[in-house]
Amino acid sequence: MTDPKPPLREINPDRPLTDAARAQVTALARRQSKAGGVLMQAINFVGGQVEDGLKLLPKSTRAQLDAAAKVALERSYHAASQSRSGAGQSLSGGAAHRAMATLSGAIGGLGGLPTALLELPVATTLIFRAVQEVAEAHGEDPTSTETRIECLRVFGAGGPGGLDDGVDTSFLGARISLTGAAVHGLIGKVAPRFAAVLSQKLASQAVPVLGAAAGAGTNFAFIRYYTEVAHVHFGLRQLARLHNEAEVTEAFHSELARLTAPVLRGK
Repeated sequence: MTDPKPPLREINPDRPLTDAARAQVTALARRQSKAGGVLMQAINFVGGQVEDGLKLLPKSTRAQLDAAAKVALERSYHAASQSRSGAGQSLSGGAAHRAMATLSGAIGGLGGLPTALLELPVATTLIFRAVQEVAEAHGEDPTSTETRIECLRVFGAGGPGGLDDGVDTSFLGARISLTGAAVHGLIGKVAPRFAAVLSQKLASQAVPVLGAAAGAGTNFAFIRYYTEVAHVHFGLRQLARLHNEAEVTEAFHSELARLTAPVLRGK
């Protein structure tokens, strides 16, 4: 089966950044710097109160997280596209995805860790769908192989717990083969980073019943975080199709560094 639309092409890759484009880059950098948000900080604080969430997970579970992340991403890559047709068309918009993710997290946390693990692919698919909608809003075909690969990259953009700056602009110049082997290879690279985020989610859901509230909160926070990262990711891709990629990347990182640099105070 072929994609319904051809891959996106660069329109004018050598066009320098205009003032309007620079303003868009600045807005994306600000969006990235705020992606974690107060809610994510609150989730991190709650996780820290449970004797460090990672320590709450059995060693066997932590060892299986990479594999669980791979399975969840593989299923989401295929299911998220299929679920956009038929009855799935009724589930659209950021609010709908956040509501479903919140409900899914609550149900997953009712039975503690076992049900949380079962709920994991559902939560991942809901996040993937939300990311696809963001891609569509930025002029991409959400069902194409190329766009779904870029959606996978969003999951590898880092965690909302402060592990890194949550952004990777290497995708601007990178053009990987649109094959099944390439998809599996990308998932293999993305899964460990996503697993690090999942460990926090699973730890918060590990206590039965109480985990329902934590599961609802973490799912809400995660889908909000990844959709914000997606807006940055696909916003930069859109700009790179119209302007020089190197200039887009340099301007973005320069602005992000300025926004996240510590404020030096006089003595």
